[in-house]
Amino acid sequence: MVKDKAMSALLPLLVAAPAVTGFAGYFAREIRGQQPRPAATPTTPPPGRPRIEYFDVAELTSTDAKGYIRPVERYEVQPWGVYLARTVDRPRGRYEESWLLPGPAVRATIKHDRPGDHRSHDYVLDIVEFVQVGPKRWKATDYFLDIAVRRGRSATLRGAAELLAAHAAGHVDTATADRAFERAAAALDGLAANDHDVEQWLRSREITLTWM
Repeated sequence: MVKDKAMSALLPLLVAAPAVTGFAGYFAREIRGQQPRPAATPTTPPPGRPRIEYFDVAELTSTDAKGYIRPVERYEVQPWGVYLARTVDRPRGRYEESWLLPGPAVRATIKHDRPGDHRSHDYVLDIVEFVQVGPKRWKATDYFLDIAVRRGRSATLRGAAELLAAHAAGHVDTATADRAFERAAAALDGLAANDHDVEQWLRSREITLTWM
């Protein structure tokens, strides 16, 4: 029953997946066979490539997909992943904390807004592949999907259209797209089984998060 609830969050987002086989394609075909075709074709976002970011613990920096190097104020390395905290220069945000977790393949982020600004969610879980590429250097590949979590209330998957567009453009192969959807489904399933509590879900996987 819990898994069915998690799957239901994915199904509406996979209607436009005729080119994807496996996990995503299966559910897309299921939906097309059960629901009427929409009157208008949804607008497809322009395809992009997966976003790659590097994290250098020794240098206290991160390098984003465009090659910009940004300072990181704090790193912490644990057996289950890497924590980072940094100031952000954005209209709403002022500080963010993230845990990069290779086991569940997610990047869990809390963004601290400026006074007077409030977000509609408490956490964002980006679906990423996270690997160590040097003694104190890690690489994260972001496949567009993320989950906005409201603690104790809901978990909403976003970015499916972007991933499907990237697949159609040849930027992401079928196996990788399927793996990203499967990881998102596993995260949604775990959250649903733990009252949409990110820390509780991860503790069930022997991962303990600490924040500033």
